[in-house]
Amino acid sequence: MRYTWIDDYLLAKKGVTKDFKEEWNWIRYQIGGKMFAAICLGENDEPYYITLKLEPSEGDFFRAQYKDIVPGYYMNKVHWNSIRPDGEVPDELVKDFLDKSYQLVLEGLSKKKQREILELG
Repeated sequence: MRYTWIDDYLLAKKGVTKDFKEEWNWIRYQIGGKMFAAICLGENDEPYYITLKLEPSEGDFFRAQYKDIVPGYYMNKVHWNSIRPDGEVPDELVKDFLDKSYQLVLEGLSKKKQREILELG
């Protein structure tokens, strides 16, 4: 996988937890119990997709710009996007997407939960 920094990058964010969903063979990153990113593993346990949430118009725009960004793998195709882990999407753009996904899911939590998470660090 090209984006070997993802795990450290996501776990450095406030309130992020990580688990492994065996039935899906996915490494999931969550905030407040809600997934905001996942590394989807293939049959050989190698990363197959990196899945994250974006605003629908932004997802559409970047899908048109990069062949390595596709509608969310096994997810809602409007809000979720998947990136091929050995593709040509620049690291800085992937970081920006991960930041936006984190923010979107955080903002979807109750104000009380948001305060709890942001006061952790």
